[in-house]
Amino acid sequence: YPGGRVDARSYAPALKAIAQQGYLAVIVPMPLNLAIFGIDGADDVIAAYPAIQHWVIGGHSLGGSMAGRYAHNHPATIDGIVLWASYVEDSFSLANTPLAAASISGTEDGLATETEIENSRATLPADTTFVVIDGGNHAQFGYYGDQPGDNPATISRTAQQEQVIATTLIVLEEFNDR
Repeated sequence: YPGGRVDARSYAPALKAIAQQGYLAVIVPMPLNLAIFGIDGADDVIAAYPAIQHWVIGGHSLGGSMAGRYAHNHPATIDGIVLWASYVEDSFSLANTPLAAASISGTEDGLATETEIENSRATLPADTTFVVIDGGNHAQFGYYGDQPGDNPATISRTAQQEQVIATTLIVLEEFNDR
């Protein structure tokens, strides 16, 4: 799910790279570019691909939080979650679920800070993979330019995207052995 007020196409390069590894990668456009108005957007995608047995949902920023809500509300459907600069709200905790999970954040993120990510650990399964990208910021999880409140990244967008994609693929690859 896309970040708040971010055009879904901003995530196309990352999702294309993931799709090139053989995974269905879909970015769900949201009403008014706000995932809070389209929490169940994954329903249509899941219905369109009935042969897929394992579903991993994810999102950036607000989109990640809403993906967390979706996973919480659909435990029989979702097998994993990947959060990009995001966290799950306490009231939609996934801590006691069997989900495969990853949380990817950046040291320079001014919007989803390291403290906020750390404080949210209790809302995710104990074996969640946490990756902190040294020098990464909030906006470089997508391709949409600078964002008010964010800090400048100290690594290139390309370097950050490579780490985001690699970590996301690790979670997806967990299902190849099932």
